[in-house]
Amino acid sequence: MLQRKGKKELKIATCAAVKYEIAKPRMSRSARIAELNLDTARNIGQPSTIMPGTVTKIIASRRTNLPEKAQIAVAGAPLSCREIRIENTLTDDYGDDVRLKKGGHVEITVTADDDRHRK
Repeated sequence: MLQRKGKKELKIATCAAVKYEIAKPRMSRSARIAELNLDTARNIGQPSTIMPGTVTKIIASRRTNLPEKAQIAVAGAPLSCREIRIENTLTDDYGDDVRLKKGGHVEITVTADDDRHRK
């Protein structure tokens, strides 16, 4: 008996949710997108995430005209991209050249392309 009451309440809640959706005016997809674009409170920036990492290795280049690379171990990333290598020629907020050192802690920001995240 107790199980039937739970199922009945669930059906009533589902019906209320369906009635709420049906009560909304019907809109085409393009009209919904236009409405979202007009909303000024909505943040329409690129989707991104920030991950912590540690510099594990500084790799010197064999040629003098190529910059050295820094290998960074990313915490919390999938196994396929847990380590990344970037050029070790960076600039700070003031435009000065800086280099990463072995054992340094960094934050990596990963941002999606505009074209791909809207599909």
